[in-house]
Amino acid sequence: MAIQAATPLQITKSSGDWIFVDLGFAAKKRSCGVLLGSGDPEEVRFSDLCQLLISEVKRNDGPLNLLLETPLSVAFDQEGNPTGRSIEKRGSVTRYWYVGLGCSVLTAATYLLRSLNTVAQRRDVRLIEGLASFKPQGTVSSHKSDVLNLREAAWSRTPNLGRIVPASELTTDKSHKLESAFAVAGMDFGIPPVVALGG
Repeated sequence: MAIQAATPLQITKSSGDWIFVDLGFAAKKRSCGVLLGSGDPEEVRFSDLCQLLISEVKRNDGPLNLLLETPLSVAFDQEGNPTGRSIEKRGSVTRYWYVGLGCSVLTAATYLLRSLNTVAQRRDVRLIEGLASFKPQGTVSSHKSDVLNLREAAWSRTPNLGRIVPASELTTDKSHKLESAFAVAGMDFGIPPVVALGG
């Protein structure tokens, strides 16, 4: 049993248990949204999220699909400098993995996945990246609405709500190197597909 990147074909409601997470990293605030399967979303603190996910990973109930709204892969150009992935630019707006909030949630994901990796002995955990960063101007968003929208996009595959981007379509140039965001920490989970909201 192991943590590994899901395949696009595994992104179906019936492919196993599901947990959708809008990851945050705050000292006191409930900065994480979490949604278990067909349930209702909650907002929790980072430490509470870690404990909940550890508990779910320890269960021996078949595969667990874990969608995290955080960068799960990274790209570098031919000279070894960080570069954006195809999903991180829409028009003139960018949300690159190596800038600002991307760095913060990537740090949170590293700590979270390290804790899960030590207990992932009973069930397979399939990683899927979520991207909810590009919202229309004036849209009120919340951690709860983000996980609900990511679930809808993953399960219904509604084209106007979002799309599933396979790993093979994440680089913007053939010369760029794409790798697991966690390989640098000794945890290479592969390159997951992305459920990107907003098409």
